[in-house]
Amino acid sequence: MTTLNFDASTDPILERRRAIQNAAATSLGRRKISSRIAIGICWAFLAIAIVPLVAVIAYVVVKGLPAWNTDFFTQSTVPEGIPGGGVWNAIVGTAEIGFFATAVTVPIGLLCGLTLAESDGNIAAAVRFTADVMTGMPSITIGIFGYIAIVKTTGKYSGLAGAFAIGFIMLPVIMRAGETAIRGVPRDLSEAALALGARRATIAHRVLVPAALPGITTGVLLAVARGLGETAPLLLTIFGNQYLQWNPTKPMEALPLVIYNNSSQPYANLLQIAWGAALLLMVVVLVLSVGSRVLAVVLQRERR
Repeated sequence: MTTLNFDASTDPILERRRAIQNAAATSLGRRKISSRIAIGICWAFLAIAIVPLVAVIAYVVVKGLPAWNTDFFTQSTVPEGIPGGGVWNAIVGTAEIGFFATAVTVPIGLLCGLTLAESDGNIAAAVRFTADVMTGMPSITIGIFGYIAIVKTTGKYSGLAGAFAIGFIMLPVIMRAGETAIRGVPRDLSEAALALGARRATIAHRVLVPAALPGITTGVLLAVARGLGETAPLLLTIFGNQYLQWNPTKPMEALPLVIYNNSSQPYANLLQIAWGAALLLMVVVLVLSVGSRVLAVVLQRERR
C-alpha cells in the first residue's frame, strides 16, 4: 500500500491564502485610519445638512409662535388694515383639498404601483419614465395644467381644481413608492399562494399589499406632506377666499396662499399671521414626515 505525503508548505492555495492574510495584516492600520476619516467626513456633511434645517425650524418657531392664540385657530382671515383674524378658513380649505386629493390619488397610485411591480414590459417602462418625469416637473407647470384642465373648462376656481392639481403632484410619488414596496415583498409568498390555487387579485389583496404596507404607508404620507406644502398649483386653481367656505366647488383659502399673500403685506398683523401659518404648515409636514417613518417601523415590527 502506497502512502501519499502531503506537504502543506508547497500547497499553492495555502501559499496564496497566507499572502493575502499578510497583505491584509500590513494594511490593517491604514484601512482603519481611512475608515475613520470617511466616517468623520460623513458626520461632518450630516451636520452641514442638519444645521440649516434646525436653523429654519427654530427661526419659524420664534417668529410664528406668538401668532398662535384662540383667534388664530377659530377666526377667518381679515382684509388689509383690520386687526385680528386667523386662519380657520385656510385650515378648512387645506384639509378639504388634501382629503379629496388623497382619496382619489391613493387608490389610483397603488393600482398603478401594483401593476408596475408585476410588469416588466415596454408599457410598464414607459409608465415608470412618465412617473419619474412627473416627479421632477415644476409645480407651477402642474398648476398651469390644472388651470387649463379644470378652471378654464368649468369657468370657475374651486377647491376641487386645487385638489386635482395637488393630486397630480402626489400621484407619481405614490406610484413609485407603491411599486418599490411591493417589489420588496419576497417572491416566495406570492409563489406559495399561486401553488395553493389563489387568484392574482386575491394574492395582491391578501398577500402583497399587507406585506408591503409599511413602505406603502410611508410613501402615501410623504406624498401628502409634499402636496400640502405646494403653493404654485393653488395660486392658479383655488383663487383664495377670505371667508369660511365648506363647499369644495367654490373658491377656497389654503395655508400656502395665506403665507404667500400676507408675507408681502406692509401690515404687521398680516405678517404675524403669515408666520403663524408657516409654523402651522411646517408642523403638519413634519408630523406627517416623521410619523410616516415611525408608523413604518411599527408596522414592520408587527409583521415580524
